[in-house]
Amino acid sequence: MKTFNKQNIVIIGASGHAKVIIDIIEKLNHFTIVGLIDSYKPIGTQIFDYMVLGRKEDVPLLKKTYNFNKGIIAIGDNWARKINYEKLTTIDPDFEFISAVHPNAIIGKNVSIGMGAVILAGVIINSDAIVGDFCIINTKASLGHDSQIKKYSSLGPNATVGGHVSIKTCTYIAMSATIIQSIKIGKHSIVGSGALIVRDVPDFNMVYGVPGKFIRKVAKAEKYFYHKNNTNT
Repeated sequence: MKTFNKQNIVIIGASGHAKVIIDIIEKLNHFTIVGLIDSYKPIGTQIFDYMVLGRKEDVPLLKKTYNFNKGIIAIGDNWARKINYEKLTTIDPDFEFISAVHPNAIIGKNVSIGMGAVILAGVIINSDAIVGDFCIINTKASLGHDSQIKKYSSLGPNATVGGHVSIKTCTYIAMSATIIQSIKIGKHSIVGSGALIVRDVPDFNMVYGVPGKFIRKVAKAEKYFYHKNNTNT
């Protein structure tokens, strides 16, 4: 039986999305998680068997203490993920980012998966699709053949994307939304839960409904994860 030394990594983020990434990393068994990095949680805060070791600013020192130079950003919000990547690479330009693909995801022929991307359980990505850097393809979502989702964008749980679809940067396709074939979705846009998209969506647009209709413009960095008591648009 082959043996190999697993490299040490950290998880950047210590909230709910970190839990699903920890689960993927443990199942893959390619890396050893030495702890979490979070600028808002107290040092010692624990998720599963792992503790917050410090903030992003502490990474250069923590690397020496815990012998790591790699990690993965576990932040669900697209813009926050982008900002954390940019801050961390400024603090430590040599830090490397890994991707995480759940072993129960189905990845087709010639699929390209970018740096820092996260592919969750039950996902289907069909042939010649491209997943950009730091994208999230959430539980049971599907990305059709020859489709492309650009960096910092994400598909919510059970979202369905047809073939030859283009999704630009920092866009969120919410849970159970459906996008038919050959549609273009602009950057920094939001496609609401359960929407059916049959026409192109411009940049900075929020679209809901069946079929999808324009609701309002979206600001860059706008939050889109709503709680049940804050769903008005």
